[in-house]
Amino acid sequence: MLKNEQKEKFAPICPDFVVEIRSKSDEIKYLQEKMAEYIENGTQLAWLIDRFDDKVYLYKADEPVQTLHSLKVKLSGDPILPGFLLDLESIIN
Repeated sequence: MLKNEQKEKFAPICPDFVVEIRSKSDEIKYLQEKMAEYIENGTQLAWLIDRFDDKVYLYKADEPVQTLHSLKVKLSGDPILPGFLLDLESIIN
């Protein structure tokens, strides 16, 4: 339960699942560090989508980062989001 003062600021919580899409102003190294920090703090699954280099970085708790070298993929949210499948190609182009 958050205290009233915590409700007025950035909440000290960590989501189970995070998606980040790189914009032109984002440095990839900064975003990779940000994703690693999420995982270190308890996030179970994170996707970093780099639409400029056509890569997807998959972050999972207690696993090495996996790099996909294409945006023509379907990403599975299992087991964090059972049954969730994102057809990345259909939304990025």
